[in-house]
Formats: sequence, structure tokens, C-alpha cells
Amino acid sequence: MKLLPWVMWGLAAVFYCYGFFQRVAPGVMVQELMRDFAVGATITGILSSLYFYAYASLQIPIGLMLDRIGPRRMLAVSALIAGLGCYLFQADGVNLAYVGRALIGVGTAVTWVGALKVASVWFPPKRFALLTGLTMAMGMAGAVGGQVPLGLAVAEFGWRGTLVGAAMLAVVLAAAFALIVRDRPKDAGPQSYDPEEGTKLWSGVLLALKEPQTYWTSLFGALLAAPMLTFAGLWGVPYLMTRYDVARPEAAASVSMMLVGWGIGSPIFGWLSDHWRRRKPPMLAASGVSLAITLVWLYLPLPLGLLSVLLLVQGTCAGGMVLLFATAREHNPNWAAGATLGIVNMAVMGTGAIFQSLTGWLLDLGWAGDLLNGARIYPLAGWQSAFLVLPGCQIASLIGALMVRETFCKPQK
Repeated sequence: MKLLPWVMWGLAAVFYCYGFFQRVAPGVMVQELMRDFAVGATITGILSSLYFYAYASLQIPIGLMLDRIGPRRMLAVSALIAGLGCYLFQADGVNLAYVGRALIGVGTAVTWVGALKVASVWFPPKRFALLTGLTMAMGMAGAVGGQVPLGLAVAEFGWRGTLVGAAMLAVVLAAAFALIVRDRPKDAGPQSYDPEEGTKLWSGVLLALKEPQTYWTSLFGALLAAPMLTFAGLWGVPYLMTRYDVARPEAAASVSMMLVGWGIGSPIFGWLSDHWRRRKPPMLAASGVSLAITLVWLYLPLPLGLLSVLLLVQGTCAGGMVLLFATAREHNPNWAAGATLGIVNMAVMGTGAIFQSLTGWLLDLGWAGDLLNGARIYPLAGWQSAFLVLPGCQIASLIGALMVRETFCKPQK
């Protein structure tokens, strides 16, 4: 077995890990961001969500660019952009932070498709599913790293010093991509680019947008993922610090259980669905159980340990959102698969941006004017009112799953 393909894929997977780390990093810095930028939850939510807006808007164009330019230059340049964004994010002034957060989203938008592009070029097709799962596992590792380890780093070095270190890591990754990654094997011949492929992709976009099932599957997956990106990605840590009066590392450890569950549940739901040759029952189970668990931990007085267990189970159920990708593909022709996946991935990331911002706005509506060290303090009642968006998302996801037409795992021709 040749080592170089694994090294190249490994570097791309580490970049995906880095991107997921950046996705959830603001969640352990909420109080510092509000204090140092002198803003409330609304602005903090918008600041975090800019990552998702930038990331989502680029998913379809990036597929074309990877085919045209190749992964080596795309990954190297994207890592530099992400590093620049990370550095600007910690600079003085919220306006530069806006620019920096958006650039982080632009830079990391290539991480998922870039890693899969390297896998598809340098490995045989029989290994692609394995490498896809391993790449997702790397992403979840980054998400967990953006909780307790990041919280400890922030406590030791400050949030600005920690982000400077993250920016330097992105520069190191960019250099590694430029020096090590190659676009294709030497014996594969010269790469050819067919301009008609771009036209075909946009035709696939239009076709997928005309298919009603594209919207129902997107409603299921995107609204099942939205509570994860909203709670685990930003607002969960300060909420648990308020509810249980615990320090940030302890709150982050509980929130990270959601992300661990997501990493566990994604391959389990995928395997079960393929094994049973059914999409709809596991989709209904994922949405229904997630809704029930949210209502339990949000409104019942539970000890933190039991709540952590429930967050682990809820994250596992949220892993069922991966069925969105398979089901959406099966409702559209194979030749439009790339366009379909781009659309539904945009839906997932877009809803994460919307509900992070919406939750922040709702928190500010319930703010009583209390401050602690310059940061706004929100009452528990305000948190519970704002978090009504979480079961609301899961109800919408359940409706989407009910409206999905069973494919029996059979794709269109």
C-alpha cells in the first residue's frame, strides 16, 4: 500500500477537522466576544453565523473549481484564506471580526469536498465509502476539540492568543498542501476539463430545484442539524454555565457529548438505512426522538450528568441527518447528483446560520440589563424562551420526514 495517497488525504482530512473546529469555536468564547466587542447576543449570533453563510454559498462553485484547478492549489489557497480570516477575527473592532469570520467560512468551504476529491482521485472506488466516513470522523474530532480543549486554551492564553495560534496552524497546512499534495497520479495522463460540465452542473441545479422531494428532504436534514449547529455550535456552553452555575470546561464537556453522538450516529444511521433498504423509518425515528429528548432536557429539572447523557443520545439521533444526502440523490437523476448534494448541503449550512442569529436576537429580547465583567448575562427564563427554536426545528424536520417519499434505496437512472 502506497503511503503518499494516505498522507495527502490525511492532510485534507485534517483541514476538514480544522474547519469543524472553527465552526464551533465561538461557542466557548461567547462571554469574551460580547465583553471585548461590547455587543449583545444578536451581534454575537450574526458574527458566528457569517461562517455558515460564506460556507454555504460556495458549495456548488467549489465543485467546479476543484475539477478545473485541482485540489493542490485550492486547498493551499483556501488554508491561507482561513488563516487570514482567523487572524482578522481576533483583531480590535467588530467590523474586522465580521470580515475575518466570513473569510474563515470562505477558506474552510473547500474542506469537505476537497478531502473527498483527493480520495476519489488517489484511491480505488471500493475505498471511497471508508474514506468518507473517516473524513466525517475527523470533522467530529475537530468539533470536540472546539469544546473542552479550546476552553482550556482560552483560559490559559486568552481567546485572541488562541486564535493567533489557530491562524498559524492554517499557514502550516497551506505550506504542507503546496509541498505534498498532487492533483493526480503521474500515470493518469493530463487532466482535461470539459466546459460543458459546468453547463451540465447548472442544468442539474435547475432540475433538482424543480423536484419537490428535494425540498422535503432538505427540510428534514437541515432542520434536524440546525439545533446541533445552534446549541452545540454556539449557545450551549453559556446556557449550561447559567443553568447549572458551572465553569466553562465542565459546560463544554457536556455540550461536546452532542458532537460525540453526532459522530457515532452518522455511520450507524447510514448503515441501518442501507441494511433495511429503507430511508423513511430511520428519518422519522431520528426527528421524533430528537424532539422528545429536547423537550425533556429543556423543561425538566435534571442533574448535569443525566443531561449530558441525553445530549449524547440526541446527538446520535441527529446523526440521522446524513440520510438527507442519500435520499435527495435517489430522488434525482444520477447525472445531477453533484448539483443535488450541493443544494442540500447549502440548506444545512444556511439553516445553521439563520438559527444561530435568530437565537441571539431572542436572547436580547429577554435581556434584563444585567452585566458581568462587561458581558451580558441572560436569565434562565430568557434562555428557555429563546431555545423554543430548537423543538420548533425538530417539529419541522419531522414534518419533512413524513412528506418524504420512500425510495427503498433505489436511485434514479
